[in-house]
Amino acid sequence: MLDIAEELHRWARQGRDFAVATVVAADGSAPRQPGAALAVDADGTAVGSVSGGCVEGAVYELCQEALRTGEPALERFGYRDEDAFAVGLTCGGTIDVLVTPVRCGGGPAAGGAVPAADRTAGTLTAALAAAARGETAAVARIVRGPAGFLGRALLVRADGGHSGTLGGPPALDATAVEEARALLDAGRTATVEIGADGAQCGESVVLLVETSVPAPRLIVFGAIDFAAALAKVAKFLGYHVTVCDARPVFATRSRFPDADEIVVDWPHRYLDSQELDARTVLCVLTHDAKFDVPLLVRALRLPVAYVGAMGSRRTHLDRLERLREAGLGERELHRLRSPIGLDLGARTPEETALSIAAEIVADRRGGTGSPLTGAHTPIHHDPARRAGRIGSVA
Repeated sequence: MLDIAEELHRWARQGRDFAVATVVAADGSAPRQPGAALAVDADGTAVGSVSGGCVEGAVYELCQEALRTGEPALERFGYRDEDAFAVGLTCGGTIDVLVTPVRCGGGPAAGGAVPAADRTAGTLTAALAAAARGETAAVARIVRGPAGFLGRALLVRADGGHSGTLGGPPALDATAVEEARALLDAGRTATVEIGADGAQCGESVVLLVETSVPAPRLIVFGAIDFAAALAKVAKFLGYHVTVCDARPVFATRSRFPDADEIVVDWPHRYLDSQELDARTVLCVLTHDAKFDVPLLVRALRLPVAYVGAMGSRRTHLDRLERLREAGLGERELHRLRSPIGLDLGARTPEETALSIAAEIVADRRGGTGSPLTGAHTPIHHDPARRAGRIGSVA
């Protein structure tokens, strides 16, 4: 749901009622993962997608039905051999979709009471507002639990503050806050199960926890033409891109129009000044020892997602020796992706940028980098996957 937060926040501000269908579990070759959403307003306008086209029509109708009844619903869509082109995922996967009505145009019920559905709507609209502003926040929603709990929501912020309630004992909200904060730290959306003891409401509860976090950072060291191409591709992939170089004549806005930041500084000194997280990507394109060695000594000791360095195989071997002399051990050196990128036969800066970006994506998603044609590996990877379909979460 938070992947279309800006549009839904605009609808909420305009007082438009809508229903939002969110993928809460996926199995097999499902095209969209948990968190993907399709929303439909009272006039029939639709935004987003839950399946890339396979079941959009059926989900659209479910949203319209939720708007009429005011009740949430959970529906499973999967492949059927006897009728592959009917409502189902022809790719062979299965998705579970939670449909939730969100009333934005009405006030409280008579007597001042606020129905549970309206309290949930208030929590969801607050989550959409936070995500639209680029704030760090998570929304946890019940996708399986006691009768009457489906769709209830809790908004959790980075400092542990929260609003809304899942409606059970206080222990349920407290446990959900802990789970949401852990996923916020990792910048992940996932389905998690709270056992009956932790939920303290008679049975286990399954939550979808969606997170909204600032874009992950990609820092390119070396203001060269390959860096300009990489900055463009990285922006397309959703990274916040910084280009850093000690030479002011090369580190200019005109040369890097796609970068979010351009920094003129010695690379290692700039890296020392930054607070980086486990999603940060560092790409060293200078292939100049006086820049590379002090920079990589620091980079390979940081808990970042990826460190890659450009250069020939001969340059790489020379660099390894210099890094060993600087005190790095084999475990630290093993983290270095060099020569950087996948073997695509790239020649131009644009092709090289694609090669580097492909390796970053494969590393992030657990892919092999091998051709899919003729292979028997999964198309969709999730190395940190904690849950599959509802009912089989850990």
